[in-house]
Amino acid sequence: MPQIYRIGTRGSPLAMAQARMVATALRDVHGWTADRIEIVPITTSGDLIRDRPLSEVGGKALWTKELDRQLIEGGTDMSVHSMKDVESVRPTELAIAAMLPRADVRDRLIGAESLEALPPGARVGTSSPRREAQLLRRRPDLNIVPIRGNVETRLRKIETGEADATLLAAAGLDRLGRHELGAVLEDFLPAPAQGAVGVEVRAGDKRIHGLAAAIDDAATHACVSAERRLLVGLGGDCHSPVAALAQLEGDSIRLRAEILTGDGREMESCDALFGVDDETAPVELARQLLARASPALRALFAR
Repeated sequence: MPQIYRIGTRGSPLAMAQARMVATALRDVHGWTADRIEIVPITTSGDLIRDRPLSEVGGKALWTKELDRQLIEGGTDMSVHSMKDVESVRPTELAIAAMLPRADVRDRLIGAESLEALPPGARVGTSSPRREAQLLRRRPDLNIVPIRGNVETRLRKIETGEADATLLAAAGLDRLGRHELGAVLEDFLPAPAQGAVGVEVRAGDKRIHGLAAAIDDAATHACVSAERRLLVGLGGDCHSPVAALAQLEGDSIRLRAEILTGDGREMESCDALFGVDDETAPVELARQLLARASPALRALFAR
């Protein structure tokens, strides 16, 4: 009897849509029938804690630890993640085997046609330190209020007046079929790995690793890996406002990044070009950013 491959994922509508994307890609590349893949929804701590920013109660690990446990113990064969929600340092038992082609990396503003159109003192809902810092850098008059939940929950909170506006990732909206929603913020660098979907496997399982690697998009993998190495070099965590975007330019990677204080008043940025195989360049860029930063800004990252 053919083996059934179990894909672990969070149970939100967006996470399930991303798991179905991975399942479709695997079926297409390997010629599998639909019954060869089972999607296994797993409730994470991040799904259960709704009343506080995750940075206060454990950070990105709250999105991954239950998925990790199931994968390591053999309850699933692969995990599907939004890569921006995955810690930059992972358990040694696990390995990112593949990333799907990256989607739109930009943020969209929901609730107004532009930042300039927001009235003075408008309440903008976000629990992202990066988005809060970027918003306040451009509009220090804004009132940032915490807002959490899946995409539909956050949209509903705007409709019911809990906040005047919010920011959502264009990639997530597009994957949910909400292509028309929101105004694109062209000048906001995204969170590292935003728009990328990753497939994680047990590091020692070469067969499953090979099956998953068959759907890997090399360009996405290289660029997202560079952004994640920058995070390692910064020593930042979920409290640390950081934005980064790596893009292929021929045989090189262009990496733009910025680190900010929480109020957006201080920022250091970089824009560098280096070889695709140069794994040390993002770490060195991180060190340069920290070296130029004020003591207050550096303290947010040097853990």
